Amino acid sequence: MEALLQLAEMIKGEGGLLAAALRGAPVGEASAAARLMARGPRTESRQDEYALIVEAIHEGSLLHYGCSRLLEAGDRDLELLAGDRLYALGLERLVALGDLEAIAELADVISLVAVAHGQGDDDAADAAWEAGATAVGWGSSPLHAQAKAQAGTGRPGGAQALRAAAETLRAGSAPAPGRYPV
Repeated sequence: MEALLQLAEMIKGEGGLLAAALRGAPVGEASAAARLMARGPRTESRQDEYALIVEAIHEGSLLHYGCSRLLEAGDRDLELLAGDRLYALGLERLVALGDLEAIAELADVISLVAVAHGQGDDDAADAAWEAGATAVGWGSSPLHAQAKAQAGTGRPGGAQALRAAAETLRAGSAPAPGRYPV
Protein backbone atom coordinates (compact mmCIF):
# COMPACT_ATOMS: atom_id res chain seq x y z
CA MET A 1 0.00 0.00 0.00
CA GLU A 2 2.94 2.31 0.62
CA ALA A 3 3.83 2.34 -3.09
CA LEU A 4 0.24 3.29 -3.96
CA LEU A 5 0.37 6.20 -1.54
CA GLN A 6 3.71 7.29 -2.99
CA LEU A 7 2.26 7.07 -6.50
CA ALA A 8 -0.70 9.21 -5.43
CA GLU A 9 1.70 11.80 -4.01
CA MET A 10 3.65 11.85 -7.28
CA ILE A 11 0.45 12.43 -9.25
CA LYS A 12 -0.60 15.15 -6.83
CA GLY A 13 2.81 16.79 -7.14
CA GLU A 14 2.53 16.93 -10.95
CA GLY A 15 -0.75 18.83 -10.67
CA GLY A 16 -3.19 19.13 -13.55
CA LEU A 17 -6.13 16.96 -14.51
CA LEU A 18 -4.76 13.76 -12.99
CA ALA A 19 -4.13 15.43 -9.64
CA ALA A 20 -7.67 16.81 -9.71
CA ALA A 21 -9.03 13.30 -10.34
CA LEU A 22 -7.28 11.74 -7.34
CA ARG A 23 -9.50 9.97 -4.83
CA GLY A 24 -9.18 11.05 -1.22
CA ALA A 25 -7.42 7.76 -0.43
CA PRO A 26 -6.51 4.72 -2.53
CA VAL A 27 -9.23 2.10 -2.84
CA GLY A 28 -8.02 -1.43 -2.32
CA GLU A 29 -4.56 -2.69 -1.57
CA ALA A 30 -1.19 -3.21 -3.20
CA SER A 31 -1.38 -5.27 -6.35
CA ALA A 32 -0.55 -8.96 -6.19
CA ALA A 33 2.04 -8.26 -8.91
CA ALA A 34 3.89 -5.72 -6.76
CA ARG A 35 3.84 -8.01 -3.73
CA LEU A 36 5.09 -10.94 -5.81
CA MET A 37 7.84 -9.00 -7.59
CA ALA A 38 9.17 -7.61 -4.32
CA ARG A 39 9.95 -11.15 -3.09
CA GLY A 40 12.36 -11.86 -5.96
CA PRO A 41 16.14 -11.91 -5.68
CA ARG A 42 16.61 -9.50 -8.64
CA THR A 43 14.70 -6.73 -6.85
CA GLU A 44 15.45 -7.31 -3.18
CA SER A 45 17.95 -4.44 -2.91
CA ARG A 46 15.43 -1.92 -4.34
CA GLN A 47 12.05 -3.35 -3.38
CA ASP A 48 10.43 0.02 -2.75
CA GLU A 49 11.45 1.43 -6.13
CA TYR A 50 10.30 -1.67 -8.02
CA ALA A 51 7.04 -1.74 -6.08
CA LEU A 52 6.35 1.84 -7.14
CA ILE A 53 7.17 0.99 -10.76
CA VAL A 54 4.92 -2.07 -10.85
CA GLU A 55 2.10 -0.18 -9.11
CA ALA A 56 2.33 2.66 -11.65
CA ILE A 57 2.10 0.25 -14.58
CA HIS A 58 -0.60 -1.83 -12.87
CA GLU A 59 -2.62 1.30 -12.14
CA GLY A 60 -2.23 2.27 -15.80
CA SER A 61 -3.65 -1.12 -16.73
CA LEU A 62 -6.56 -0.65 -14.34
CA LEU A 63 -7.34 2.70 -15.92
CA HIS A 64 -7.46 1.03 -19.33
CA TYR A 65 -9.35 -2.13 -18.40
CA GLY A 66 -10.72 -1.99 -14.88
CA CYS A 67 -11.36 0.30 -11.98
CA SER A 68 -8.65 2.64 -10.73
CA ARG A 69 -7.59 2.51 -7.12
CA LEU A 70 -6.31 6.10 -7.23
CA LEU A 71 -8.30 8.14 -9.74
CA GLU A 72 -11.93 8.97 -10.18
CA ALA A 73 -11.83 10.66 -13.55
CA GLY A 74 -15.43 10.21 -14.68
CA ASP A 75 -14.24 10.63 -18.27
CA ARG A 76 -13.20 7.60 -20.35
CA ASP A 77 -10.78 9.62 -22.49
CA LEU A 78 -9.07 11.03 -19.41
CA GLU A 79 -8.84 7.52 -17.92
CA LEU A 80 -7.10 6.22 -21.06
CA LEU A 81 -4.68 9.16 -21.09
CA ALA A 82 -4.03 8.71 -17.37
CA GLY A 83 -3.36 5.02 -17.96
CA ASP A 84 -0.87 5.88 -20.70
CA ARG A 85 0.81 8.42 -18.41
CA LEU A 86 1.20 5.84 -15.64
CA TYR A 87 2.57 3.23 -18.06
CA ALA A 88 5.13 5.82 -19.16
CA LEU A 89 5.96 6.79 -15.58
CA GLY A 90 6.70 3.20 -14.62
CA LEU A 91 8.80 2.51 -17.71
CA GLU A 92 10.63 5.85 -17.30
CA ARG A 93 11.64 4.89 -13.76
CA LEU A 94 12.90 1.52 -15.02
CA VAL A 95 15.02 3.33 -17.59
CA ALA A 96 16.49 5.41 -14.77
CA LEU A 97 17.40 2.18 -12.97
CA GLY A 98 18.98 0.83 -16.17
CA ASP A 99 17.03 -2.43 -15.87
CA LEU A 100 16.53 -3.32 -19.53
CA GLU A 101 15.27 -6.82 -18.68
CA ALA A 102 12.49 -5.41 -16.49
CA ILE A 103 11.59 -2.83 -19.15
CA ALA A 104 11.13 -5.62 -21.68
CA GLU A 105 9.14 -7.75 -19.24
CA LEU A 106 6.75 -5.00 -18.20
CA ALA A 107 6.31 -3.83 -21.80
CA ASP A 108 5.37 -7.43 -22.60
CA VAL A 109 2.92 -7.44 -19.68
CA ILE A 110 1.23 -4.33 -21.11
CA SER A 111 0.95 -6.05 -24.51
CA LEU A 112 -0.21 -9.41 -23.13
CA VAL A 113 -2.83 -7.75 -20.93
CA ALA A 114 -4.14 -5.87 -23.98
CA VAL A 115 -4.42 -9.13 -25.94
CA ALA A 116 -6.15 -10.85 -23.03
CA HIS A 117 -8.65 -8.07 -22.50
CA GLY A 118 -9.27 -7.86 -26.24
CA GLN A 119 -10.40 -11.48 -26.03
CA GLY A 120 -12.33 -10.94 -22.80
CA ASP A 121 -9.97 -13.25 -20.91
CA ASP A 122 -9.40 -11.82 -17.42
CA ASP A 123 -7.61 -15.02 -16.38
CA ALA A 124 -4.98 -14.55 -19.09
CA ALA A 125 -4.54 -10.91 -18.03
CA ASP A 126 -3.97 -11.99 -14.41
CA ALA A 127 -1.55 -14.69 -15.58
CA ALA A 128 0.39 -12.10 -17.61
CA TRP A 129 0.80 -9.99 -14.47
CA GLU A 130 1.90 -12.98 -12.41
CA ALA A 131 4.43 -14.12 -15.00
CA GLY A 132 5.74 -10.60 -15.66
CA ALA A 133 6.14 -9.76 -11.98
CA THR A 134 7.91 -13.08 -11.44
CA ALA A 135 10.29 -12.43 -14.34
CA VAL A 136 11.11 -8.97 -12.98
CA GLY A 137 11.74 -10.42 -9.52
CA TRP A 138 13.51 -13.66 -10.46
CA GLY A 139 14.69 -13.22 -14.06
CA SER A 140 13.41 -14.78 -17.26
CA SER A 141 13.89 -18.17 -18.92
CA PRO A 142 13.30 -19.81 -22.28
CA LEU A 143 10.14 -21.38 -20.87
CA HIS A 144 8.89 -17.94 -19.85
CA ALA A 145 9.61 -16.60 -23.36
CA GLN A 146 7.70 -19.54 -24.91
CA ALA A 147 4.75 -18.93 -22.60
CA LYS A 148 4.65 -15.23 -23.52
CA ALA A 149 4.73 -16.12 -27.21
CA GLN A 150 1.83 -18.54 -26.74
CA ALA A 151 -0.21 -16.08 -24.70
CA GLY A 152 0.50 -13.28 -27.16
CA THR A 153 -1.21 -15.16 -29.96
CA GLY A 154 -4.28 -15.77 -27.84
CA ARG A 155 -4.05 -19.51 -28.38
CA PRO A 156 -5.69 -21.72 -25.73
CA GLY A 157 -3.51 -22.58 -22.77
CA GLY A 158 -1.65 -19.27 -22.68
CA ALA A 159 -2.67 -18.43 -19.12
CA GLN A 160 -1.69 -21.89 -17.89
CA ALA A 161 1.66 -21.69 -19.70
CA LEU A 162 2.38 -18.28 -18.15
CA ARG A 163 1.53 -19.53 -14.65
CA ALA A 164 3.60 -22.69 -15.06
CA ALA A 165 6.59 -20.67 -16.29
CA ALA A 166 6.22 -18.29 -13.33
CA GLU A 167 6.07 -21.17 -10.85
CA THR A 168 9.18 -22.69 -12.42
CA LEU A 169 11.06 -19.39 -12.18
CA ARG A 170 10.10 -18.91 -8.54
CA ALA A 171 11.08 -22.48 -7.70
CA GLY A 172 14.41 -22.03 -9.47
CA SER A 173 14.04 -25.39 -11.16
CA ALA A 174 14.56 -26.40 -14.73
CA PRO A 175 11.38 -27.07 -16.71
CA ALA A 176 10.43 -30.63 -17.54
CA PRO A 177 10.80 -31.14 -21.30
CA GLY A 178 7.48 -31.18 -23.12
CA ARG A 179 5.47 -30.56 -19.95
CA TYR A 180 3.90 -27.29 -21.07
CA PRO A 181 1.98 -26.95 -24.32
CA VAL A 182 3.20 -24.37 -26.82
